[in-house]
Amino acid sequence: MTRFLDLQALAQIIGPRFAEGAAERDHGDIFVAGHYDIMKKHKVFSALVPADLGGGGVSHSAMCAFLRQLAHHCPSTALALSMHQHLVAAAAYNHRNGRPGKKLLERVAADETVLISTGANDWMESNGAMQRADGGFRVSARKPFGSGSPKGGVLVTSSTFEDPKEGWQVLHFAVPFAAQGISLADDWQTLGMRATGSQTIILDNVFVPDDAIALRRPRGRFHPVWNAILTVAMPLIMSVYAGVAEAAAMIGKEQANKRRGDPTVPYLLGELTNRLTMVQLAINDMVRLANDLDFAMSLEVANAILVRKTIVAEQVLATVEKALEAAGGAGFYRKTGLERLLRDAHGAQFHPLSGKRQHQFTGRIALGLDPIADAA
Repeated sequence: MTRFLDLQALAQIIGPRFAEGAAERDHGDIFVAGHYDIMKKHKVFSALVPADLGGGGVSHSAMCAFLRQLAHHCPSTALALSMHQHLVAAAAYNHRNGRPGKKLLERVAADETVLISTGANDWMESNGAMQRADGGFRVSARKPFGSGSPKGGVLVTSSTFEDPKEGWQVLHFAVPFAAQGISLADDWQTLGMRATGSQTIILDNVFVPDDAIALRRPRGRFHPVWNAILTVAMPLIMSVYAGVAEAAAMIGKEQANKRRGDPTVPYLLGELTNRLTMVQLAINDMVRLANDLDFAMSLEVANAILVRKTIVAEQVLATVEKALEAAGGAGFYRKTGLERLLRDAHGAQFHPLSGKRQHQFTGRIALGLDPIADAA
């Protein structure tokens, strides 16, 4: 079990420590490696693993709240952690519904193994190439956006394989970072979330045994597995950005309070409150829909999650921009903290699905079409 059953209490203890040096890490693209060591000590990585499998037994909603609070102090740490936690949540959902997941959960519980995902960039098509080998496959690929990869223990990813009978497929698998042929590109120099260590992961002729293949699906077509993955993952990930918006709003209000005599300040703070409230309403509803992993896997729920994801992403940006306006000239200085939060907030739009893709996805469902590919 975690040392702190109340993750919110833990966030209050470690959060301020994580905030120290945030500007320097941002400036130097420095990964939050030390924070991972602290979170391992407190068994944060196994917190979502069911207690009967050796984990902390923390609820999905509690983890969402923890990530949201942690983002007040260090958004990069919170975002990188959310990528691990969404894989644990998906495995926990599968396990409680009679599908494979127990083995991965037990591995995380045993030694706080850090899971690294590349699923967002892969989406429907995936990339790379897999070739048949004795007892498995050989895979070569470049996988961007591997958040937390410098501390990775197991890579959870996918690649393409042309099956002689079934045609092009995407095969999902897990492989240890210690496997021969895995390396990091050291290429994470970005606009925001600079301390997440989201380097491109290179797979060079890496062997993947047959029993590591968790899923085969047709390439380029929507698979029901996404109904579960999106529903458990997006509330966790977007909780981080809700925390970014809340942190920005606090700074905006503090700075605006210094200009109480300015007749525009009440209007600006009113607008800021409305923007932030839209973020909070949407993220709270995403967490509600996930229902602590007690939901029926369906396209209807996944679609509702994606609609709210877009609302959160758009309103997070609007909130941080309004906080900057409310702060006035002081907000333009990097030392105020809003500039970094604004850059971090821009990351929200790149998690699946981006706004226009979500609109198309949702619109196709409304027309009774396949959400991704036209059946014709």
